[in-house]
Amino acid sequence: MEESWSFLDTFEPNFRPLVVIELAKGTKEETIKWFTKRIVDKKVNGGAQLLVKQLENGDENVYLVGASHLRLLLGAETVGLVKECNDNSMRTFTYSSRKTFKDFADDNHNFLTMAECQYIIKHELENLRAKEEKIIPGYPQAKLYPGKSIVRRLLTSGILVQIFPLHDREELKKLRHSWYGRMKIGYQPLDEIRCYFGETIVLYFGFLEYFTFALIPMAVIGIPYYVFAWEDYDKYVMFATFNLLWSTVILEVWKRICAVMTYHWGTLLMKRQFEEPRPGFHGVLGINPVTGREEPVYSSIKRQIRIYLVSLPFVCLCLYFSLYVMMIYFDLEQWALDYHEENQSNFSSLMLFVPSIIYAVVIEVMNRIYRYAAEFLTSWENHRLESSYQNHLILKVLVFNFLNCFASLFYIAFVLFDMKLLRQSLATLLITSQILNQFVESLLPYWLQKRQKKRMKKHMCSPKTDLDLSLVEQVNLEREMGTYFGTFDDYLELFLQFGYVSLFSCVYPLAAVFAVLNNITEIYSDALKMCRIYKRPFAEPTANIGVWQLAFETMSVISVVTNCILIGMSPQVNALFSDSKMDLILTVALVEHLLLAIKFIMAFIIPDKPRDIQIKLDKLEFESLEALKQQQMKLAAESLKE
Repeated sequence: MEESWSFLDTFEPNFRPLVVIELAKGTKEETIKWFTKRIVDKKVNGGAQLLVKQLENGDENVYLVGASHLRLLLGAETVGLVKECNDNSMRTFTYSSRKTFKDFADDNHNFLTMAECQYIIKHELENLRAKEEKIIPGYPQAKLYPGKSIVRRLLTSGILVQIFPLHDREELKKLRHSWYGRMKIGYQPLDEIRCYFGETIVLYFGFLEYFTFALIPMAVIGIPYYVFAWEDYDKYVMFATFNLLWSTVILEVWKRICAVMTYHWGTLLMKRQFEEPRPGFHGVLGINPVTGREEPVYSSIKRQIRIYLVSLPFVCLCLYFSLYVMMIYFDLEQWALDYHEENQSNFSSLMLFVPSIIYAVVIEVMNRIYRYAAEFLTSWENHRLESSYQNHLILKVLVFNFLNCFASLFYIAFVLFDMKLLRQSLATLLITSQILNQFVESLLPYWLQKRQKKRMKKHMCSPKTDLDLSLVEQVNLEREMGTYFGTFDDYLELFLQFGYVSLFSCVYPLAAVFAVLNNITEIYSDALKMCRIYKRPFAEPTANIGVWQLAFETMSVISVVTNCILIGMSPQVNALFSDSKMDLILTVALVEHLLLAIKFIMAFIIPDKPRDIQIKLDKLEFESLEALKQQQMKLAAESLKE
């Protein structure tokens, strides 16, 4: 590959714009020249060796970035993309063995999808790092040091406004039609979504679809339990047991489905060593002992000090504040109950729901405010890898959201012992949060984007469809669209929904029904959001849903404990142990341990990967070891000749 870089030409007769760079108005000419030079400079000189072109007849501070076909192929090898070979196996792409890959031809510019090309360009731009520069030319206050990400510094200094990938209007129209253009009950076009948006986005939609179908049995069983046996807790034992086994099975089956999909997409085979330092990571420029590449180095001790002496106390303080707000909510509940007992009117009956609705809104507001604080702290901790950054951020947010959303329900169930209030609060929190999320995530952005699009098209000479827009008009429209910040909030919404469904299933069986109805609309609203409301996000290869899998599994374990205790608290079960409460406690603990044992046994006996996928992975590993042996034998033979 080193030889390939030397003859790589930056000239491309048919420039294909893939990524848009928008600089701030009034950016100094010397800054623009320096930045664009670093983009087009050769790799040996610290550049990205890409193509850059100013947007003609448009904003003078908007630039289009592309790359030659050869450059993209070499970039595919750098980032470790995995493609299908002619023998139907999946292998890491290398430029030297390019002829062995299916559909490859020197003149086939569609071998890499547009999303993969944009991912390669993003990777190269993010890895532009300062070498000898001390400041950004033209901006002495914007300091640089060896190893600092140039793009990151330009963003934080306000010089660089945004970087985003362009939509392919023709492909997007086809995707919209097959995805949500027709109201139909069926599977989503996951392969098409993956080709256009990448693996991270498609895995979220795949999991959303799978989770919705998995909820249907719970919803079907929950309806008769709700209608015919509301106060008979004995009958809820079977329902709760089914719930607990169901939650284990669906999560284990999802691992297998995920493995099949990501193997065929190539991301299951992508090696972790290709994960570069995240753009926000900073430190003294050094050499990675594993790869031998130059990259920033930062003391892990300093990071641990920041985590345990600053981040952890802050999170604990926020948790305390959340509990304080919860106690205010219970004061409001008591006030509403007293008011209803005094007046006994229809209005007073409605007032009983007001505290729960207010509390649900406050929970959503607190969750969003805390999210910003958690992002700031996690960024300040200076994690080297994006995966490490995401894991720490998710942990912070999950702990707070779990306590914020479920603490009141645990307090009602296990301190107040008020099953009626628990049922009412659970229903109110679930339904209110779903309505608020649909409004904030989809309806409001769609309305704002619709207004913005009308305003932009008024400045055009004549009304045009999306396919008729010129490149300048397309760029100007897309740069005004909102930015999609990733699947974090979408997974978090599903995680909390899973908690509402599983933690207190024996109290409110209809939770699964509302979850199914919400998720059906969520699929269409999220699809609309991706295609019409937000800019196209950069594709990000991934092999699974990451730490969210562990989060869902942890929630399912907690649900075993809560449901066993709730059933043990029922009057019918208490009547069976009227002589000895200790026998009741021991019986509940025994049942809970038995169910947990069954869960863990099921998780153990259900393989994470189907047998055929595991065989293919083992075969590739064996071939890699054999190739390494052959290489070592060849080197040994050459040394003996010398």
